[in-house]
Amino acid sequence: MERFPLSYREVEELMVERGVVVSHETVRRWCAKFGQDYANRLRRRRPRPGDKWHMDEVFININGRQHYLWRAVDQDANVLDILVQSRRNAKTAKKFFGRLLKGLQYVPRLIVTDKLRSYDVAHRQVMPSAEHRHSKYLNNRAENSHQPTRQREHAMRRSRSAGSAQRFLSAFSGVSPPLPARRHLLTTREYRHEMTERFRTWRQVTGCPTTA
Repeated sequence: MERFPLSYREVEELMVERGVVVSHETVRRWCAKFGQDYANRLRRRRPRPGDKWHMDEVFININGRQHYLWRAVDQDANVLDILVQSRRNAKTAKKFFGRLLKGLQYVPRLIVTDKLRSYDVAHRQVMPSAEHRHSKYLNNRAENSHQPTRQREHAMRRSRSAGSAQRFLSAFSGVSPPLPARRHLLTTREYRHEMTERFRTWRQVTGCPTTA
């Protein structure tokens, strides 16, 4: 559920087809209970993220009000962190930078952002040792990372509060990246091997039995 752009009701229907009668509310509670735990376990298993960070923010609609989803990814498109806030200003940018440094415990070599001036303030005050580049075109990595969130937002009919959006998207950003590989850079054999290893990790994290 956390991995694919399905609504809770669609998961309910899939379970019924398999002979399991469960309500969509129960599915929601499963996601709330296990989603973040799975995401944390997967993050602990991944190698250290890269030293080039791409940052971007996109608006999301929460209960009829506009909020902003701040996101940071490394050069390999690994999601470093996300933050849902009601504003897009220097104070929020500094909060996001501090959150990243606290969670990752190292300073990047380079950060790439769009031309939002709030990033300049946060860069000078929070991580001045990192090189800072402004470019709409160099930041496609972060912008493309928003696409799965948009799909989830559409399937879930949007979130009802900033807190629920933060909880769900934090888990979703940790669960969704481990499965899809960068297919265009791999041969068919390499792709199959990569996916086999990723699904093996997924089964270990979730406690699912290994297939023969």
